[in-house]
This record gives sequence, C-alpha cells and structure tokens, in this order.
Amino acid sequence: MHDEDIETIFIALLDEAVDVWRPVEAIRIEKSKYKITSVNSDPDDEHWQFVTGDIVLCEEKQFQGGSRGLIAVKKVQV
Repeated sequence: MHDEDIETIFIALLDEAVDVWRPVEAIRIEKSKYKITSVNSDPDDEHWQFVTGDIVLCEEKQFQGGSRGLIAVKKVQV
C-alpha cells in the first residue's frame, strides 16, 4: 500500500441532531468501492454509520458551503 492509495471519504455520524460527516481514510478497491482504514478513536462519543474494514459504496455529495466529497452510502461485498 502506498500513500497515493489512501483517499478521504466521509461517513455519517449517527445519533446527531444535524447531519454530521466524519472524514476518514479509505483505500479505493474499485470505481466507487472503498475499504475504510481509519479507526474510530472515540466510539463511545462518535457512532459511525460504517466501521473500520467495511467496504462501502461511495457517491459524490455537495456539502453545505459548496465543497464536494465522496460519502459512504452503503456497505457492499467485493
């Protein structure tokens, strides 16, 4: 694995009053599939929609303020 294989995707945080997205590191497996490599360092406080090691399908999203990023939308199998 090389640094260029790592990309940033966003995972929804559960149990929040508003939409909150956590940037995490992931390895691209296929066109829209990524394997999450980041570890949740505070699982008692942050409840991630997906966890380390999950392979997720990502879609592009425009966030409030105009920035764009890839968000994890569902867990998939390779």
